Amino acid sequence: MSSPRPYHHGQLYREAIDGAVEEVQSVGVAAVSMRQIARRAGVSHAALAYQFGDKTGIFTAVATEGFRLQAEMIGSSAHGPDGFLGGGQAYIAFALTHRGHFEVMFRPYLYRRDDPALLAAKKAAFDVLYDAARASLESHRPGPVSDDEVSSLALTGWSLSHGFATLALTSNISELRYADPAVVADQINQGVIALGELVKQHTT
Repeated sequence: MSSPRPYHHGQLYREAIDGAVEEVQSVGVAAVSMRQIARRAGVSHAALAYQFGDKTGIFTAVATEGFRLQAEMIGSSAHGPDGFLGGGQAYIAFALTHRGHFEVMFRPYLYRRDDPALLAAKKAAFDVLYDAARASLESHRPGPVSDDEVSSLALTGWSLSHGFATLALTSNISELRYADPAVVADQINQGVIALGELVKQHTT
């Protein structure tokens, strides 16, 4: 291995996050080590520790970036009357195309949950989810929409999209793991529609 290269602050930060994401995708979050991240980033272990403190610090940066990227990806699709369904598709597509981030983002024991930048990024991502839920409800029914209704729809949609993505990423739906994310997301939307019809029949 060549000697670690000197980096300025911004370069080290970028390379460390990329190295951590690649390491998660390669070995899984449980097996990630600071030394392996440093090796992938091409920097010394000491430089990495000085920048982030420990693995928790690196995972905090990974999760923060993940929520920012997720908010951007979902936000670009979650608009209009069917924005909530579009957001669900984007959520699944994000998980399948950003596995290294996704594996860290929803394991709060891996990172510093009170980090201000992380909290802001996480709130922005969930704001997109809730705003899309409210807009879709208001577009498809007359009268005011309550906060409880918005929360119920957001929680249901999140649970379905997250569960489906997790099953695919863990090879429980192995035939879909490497499928086109748009096709996978459309399948879950069709399932949601079918489930809604069954629930409606059951309650009428």
